[in-house]
Amino acid sequence: MTRETAIANAERYFDEGGYRADLARRVAIPTESQNPDRGAELARYLDAEMRPAFEKLGFVCRVIEHPKAKGPFLLATRIEDPKLPTVFGYGHGDVIRGLDEQWRKGLSPWEMKAEGDRWYGRGTADNKGQHSINIGAMAAVLAARGKLGFNAKYLIEMGEEMGSPGLREVCEANKADFAADMLLASDGPRLRAERPTLFLGSRGSINFDLTIDARAGGHHSGNWGGLISNPGLQLAHAISTIAGPTGQIRIPEWVPAELPESVRRALADCEVDGGADGPAVEPWWGEPGLSPAERVFGWCSFEVLAFETGNPRNPVNAIPPRAWARCQLRFVVGVEPARILPALRAHLDRHGFPFVKLAPSREAFFAASRLDPEHPWVRFAVDSMRRTSNAKPAILPNLGGSLPNDIFSEVLNLATVWVPHSYPACSQHAPDEHLLPAIAREGLRLMAGLYWDLGEPAAREAAGK
Repeated sequence: MTRETAIANAERYFDEGGYRADLARRVAIPTESQNPDRGAELARYLDAEMRPAFEKLGFVCRVIEHPKAKGPFLLATRIEDPKLPTVFGYGHGDVIRGLDEQWRKGLSPWEMKAEGDRWYGRGTADNKGQHSINIGAMAAVLAARGKLGFNAKYLIEMGEEMGSPGLREVCEANKADFAADMLLASDGPRLRAERPTLFLGSRGSINFDLTIDARAGGHHSGNWGGLISNPGLQLAHAISTIAGPTGQIRIPEWVPAELPESVRRALADCEVDGGADGPAVEPWWGEPGLSPAERVFGWCSFEVLAFETGNPRNPVNAIPPRAWARCQLRFVVGVEPARILPALRAHLDRHGFPFVKLAPSREAFFAASRLDPEHPWVRFAVDSMRRTSNAKPAILPNLGGSLPNDIFSEVLNLATVWVPHSYPACSQHAPDEHLLPAIAREGLRLMAGLYWDLGEPAAREAAGK
């Protein structure tokens, strides 16, 4: 049997409805990790779907639990020969809240439905559809070759949408069982729907609150206007010192010293395009002198996610006593996480805003991580994907968003390569989440080719074996 046979097997799995049936069954399990009433569903996804799927492929499975985790983990292991390269896979079976009442009429988050060129359902894009592609592609290789030709370990977690609590501790406690040569996983969107993509890490993310508590209550704006401070105005001015009118960050500790040349080369042919459903790129916004791809994949961005003062739903003629803003910094390798909030505190104090209170939010913190775009495993994956698709994939040094890649790169010391099977306008984390079946079919082809090539001598060279 040949590489072409494995790819044909993957195509048949899609064309004959196997992939669609598997994904629809998985979408129907309401694995909302943010909903405390769904604990049994998180366990059911692993027991009813993941364990049988991996055991059918000759994997040995075990469930891992940790007191910090919001749900269980499943480790599936298939060791063919200790001398062969070992590939670590990762996916998450939990989803964010379904938001049932907000979906378009005729759609439900828990029933996969095809309309036009889209398959709707919660988890189709994030992440059930993506790890289902990878499992199906491994099955296609096994059917063609009778073996993978490499050792495989796959971790499915059920708390990623809660910030992956317990994942770091589970990886630290199971380093020997999780040991591998590289991570090959799928999450997030492609650069554009039509272009196969690799990304090699993720931007870090920290959310924090800025608050001004001026006094106990509001006071009539006619009697007190011009006599007492307005926290809304003050907080707006404080925020304006953090970033300029076009979004350029003004705190030196919040940006890297430079953009590495290997990152520039990787992004040189990457065009950011959200498609017909995505917003248009505004070239005047962000760090000047950088391309759109460099701004979102190579640089840092500051955002105000929410701002509240007074009563927005029922404004009254009173000077509000309080103002609050939830802010976020997305940052790349080269920014020291421990210095982010202290640098902001010092910056606000220098600019005359010592009364602005600063506090980290309860939302998860993600560290920045990035594999060198010229790493041997990157060249290996690019060559494989080019061979399958007859086109050069986009190489993103890191995802614009955040995921727990640093745990794999730092705790497990893995080279990290991600091949996403979604696209920017998939409505991930929103009502009407969907998967493009054309991307799913191509993803099965690409992953079947990658998994086949991982059993060839070139993979042993990349792993130094």
